Amino acid sequence: MLPTILKIAALGWVFGVMFIGLMINGQRLYGWMGQKTGGQVAEMCRILDLMFIEVSAQKVFRWYILYLIGLFSLGVFFLYPSLGGGIVFGLVFVLMLWKVPCMMMRILWKRRIVRFVMQMVDGLSLMSNSLRSGLNVPQALQLVSDELPNPISQEFSLVLSQNKLGTTLEEGLSNLSVRMPHDDIEMFTTSVNILKETGGNLAETFDSISFTIRERIKIESKIAAMTSQGVLQGVIVVLMPFALGAILYTLTPEKITPMFTTLPGWVMLFVMVTLQVIGAFAIWKIVQVRV
Repeated sequence: MLPTILKIAALGWVFGVMFIGLMINGQRLYGWMGQKTGGQVAEMCRILDLMFIEVSAQKVFRWYILYLIGLFSLGVFFLYPSLGGGIVFGLVFVLMLWKVPCMMMRILWKRRIVRFVMQMVDGLSLMSNSLRSGLNVPQALQLVSDELPNPISQEFSLVLSQNKLGTTLEEGLSNLSVRMPHDDIEMFTTSVNILKETGGNLAETFDSISFTIRERIKIESKIAAMTSQGVLQGVIVVLMPFALGAILYTLTPEKITPMFTTLPGWVMLFVMVTLQVIGAFAIWKIVQVRV
């Protein structure tokens, strides 16, 4: 009973200090924690801005602190029966998973880029037909922005807005390739910028780029289908130790409890997690095939 009370008191004290600090002097605490967390909040804000999600840095910071407190609480309450071991496991959880929110945002950002490239097939065909009908490049971009959904609509609208505010179209497209780093997008922006200076048939160029992107998507789909078995095997190999641990804990908890209550058990857990991470990374690198 006493260890449980001490756990609740310790977590309540930590949460209370963080909450009061955020309410009274959030800016100072934000600066201090921003340095201690390695700029994770700033990176998350940058990625959110690239995805056209307007969130203040202070709000992102507050959610990030609540996430870290949740990780620490998980280690204290669920992964170890004693107060000292729970605190150690809580800190280990924080150290292992403190970059997960930023990693998840990067994954969403990369998915947005892939979706943009998929939309470019239709967008370039529409722009090519628009140029053949007599429209210029900004008008063709506006037509794509009006007819197609996000993210291509948002990105092209931003390019046109920058152009209306005095930025040249070439600079706006260059900014697009910086916001959306992908080979196909770089090929599109470079082609437009070069042909606008040297002259050439933009409609035929757009058709060629659209055909190239379409063929690349076909090849990537074939590769994804061929490597899906390896991906599934990697997921099973990574999750199997945790599933077996849960089964053993359900059947014979007295035999597996020493792994979480003794120093040799901690060492074994650390070695196991390290090998799991190395194995998962190796399998992931094997199944990644660049086109």
